[in-house]
Amino acid sequence: MKDFEVFVEQLSHRLNEPLPGRDAQILMAPKPIDESRFRANPNFPPKLGGVMVLLFERDNDFWIPLIKRPEYNGHHSGQVSFPGGKKEKSDIDLIETALRETEEEVGVARNEVELLGTLTELFIIASNFKVLPTVGFLQQPPEYKLEEKEVESILEVSLSQLKDQSQRGIETMQFGKYTIHSPYFDVDGHKVWGATAMMLSELLFVLEELGN
Repeated sequence: MKDFEVFVEQLSHRLNEPLPGRDAQILMAPKPIDESRFRANPNFPPKLGGVMVLLFERDNDFWIPLIKRPEYNGHHSGQVSFPGGKKEKSDIDLIETALRETEEEVGVARNEVELLGTLTELFIIASNFKVLPTVGFLQQPPEYKLEEKEVESILEVSLSQLKDQSQRGIETMQFGKYTIHSPYFDVDGHKVWGATAMMLSELLFVLEELGN
């Protein structure tokens, strides 16, 4: 891993250039590929959301905090995802949504986050959300304060773990009459799949371009 200051500068520059988008996302997309996964139904405008891909340096590696949602009656019950949520009317844009939600859910103050750029928006067909991932950097490892109604626990994963092919797998899932084969990252025994895995896939694709 390169010096973290150089890394942050290079990543910020790259995120503000044209992104790989679907070519990178699709590597961790459930199979068979359903093209409707990538576009909203014009008759049902999607809700807008923002999530935060938050990087920090520790033990000569870079880490990302993920959150495990509590069990509830909803599309993302118990899943592992980035901090984030639905855009509120008071949010100027989806970057502000990501900053606000990160502060509310895990206690990381928005003024501590150095904004590096964004990844490609992703439409989530199950919940009819179009989500923008913002990439931020913290100078120090975060001290978390969890919103217990929204977050059951924090999972921290290093970039080294995410790049380790032995920490990946494919799980067969049944949704009604449909069978899908979903790639996932294994993070401390938790399967990170779906939209979160697809966003991580694009981040790793970009990092590989940078030689990290």
